[in-house]
Amino acid sequence: MIVLGIVLLILGAVLDISILWTLGIILVLVGAVLWILGAAGRPIGGRAHYW
Repeated sequence: MIVLGIVLLILGAVLDISILWTLGIILVLVGAVLWILGAAGRPIGGRAHYW
């Protein structure tokens, strides 16, 4: 999810499409939160890892 967010950020910047930039930021933030929660050992959605 973080990688997809970074790709969308780059595409949004290169192609000058603001919706890709916004979606990229959202995906990076959500991916970082899920990564932190998973690393802390908290189950997410009933699973130990979100993937």
